[in-house]
Amino acid sequence: MKIIRGLHNCREQNLNGVLSIGNFDGLHLGHQKMLEQLRAEARRLNTHSSLMTFEPLPREYFAKGKPTAARLMNRGEKIRTLNGFDADLSPDYLLVLRFNQALSSMSAADFIEDILVEQLKIKSVIIGDDFRFGCDRQGDLALLQQYGKKHQFTVASIKSHLIEQQRVSSSLIRSALADDQLAEADKMLGRSYTICGHVQHGDKRGRTIGFPTANIHLRRLETPLHGVYSVTMHSPKYGDIAGIANIGRRPTVGGERIQLEIHLFDFDQSLYGDHVCVSFQHKIRHEKKFESFDDLKQQIKADCVQAKNLLDNK
Repeated sequence: MKIIRGLHNCREQNLNGVLSIGNFDGLHLGHQKMLEQLRAEARRLNTHSSLMTFEPLPREYFAKGKPTAARLMNRGEKIRTLNGFDADLSPDYLLVLRFNQALSSMSAADFIEDILVEQLKIKSVIIGDDFRFGCDRQGDLALLQQYGKKHQFTVASIKSHLIEQQRVSSSLIRSALADDQLAEADKMLGRSYTICGHVQHGDKRGRTIGFPTANIHLRRLETPLHGVYSVTMHSPKYGDIAGIANIGRRPTVGGERIQLEIHLFDFDQSLYGDHVCVSFQHKIRHEKKFESFDDLKQQIKADCVQAKNLLDNK
């Protein structure tokens, strides 16, 4: 999969393809069904497949810095996940558009005429059945089909993917994670919920109480997870390592910025600067403020025992 950052970077080989459009936050099973049809349609038309997504997400742009629903994944994680899919799912191109004033104020008709037809010269569009686009979200499947007849491109929509009669969605996954229903979230994602990032130097307080931690730079303002979890961390250099993680603001030490800290079991190698991915397995407890570091140390000991038992029995 090749990444195209902005329409101005599109070349002749990127045109005349099959396109899907959306945020694709989480790349859950519903998204994967769409990707599967996208690839199949590209093969049928003997052309390439492209995924169009936006940075920032539209809801983040309209929030103008105010708190909004936490992302399931950042852009880097989205790219990594797409590249990890097999050939029947991963698109040929990921087209990332900057969501700005110009794009947010563009009418649905102009979006189709100017971007899809004039600039991308699409052959086919595949969207979700709830997809809306353009200023005030006025564009929908019917409008795309109307312009498809006019400009000779086909339009198809994917029905929502259901699990136990419930529609799989990014917001439902986000709610499941926030409600400590990790197994339900994983069922909708088709994999364990994972956060990736680079290991950076922290304040090294964990070493002083016998629990050194790897500190992961999150590159996000908020997450759907908060508290203490059993985890499996994957390192390209060392493979999969079991551990326990705290994700939150560390109230015992007066922390304010959201941070992910991991204590790894039976591991003493340096990870500074490495890019790692952390898969969350079980919620152990909520984050809390302790009166002393000794109280915190005793709680971490108990958390580690519980995490090891949970991971051993999974």
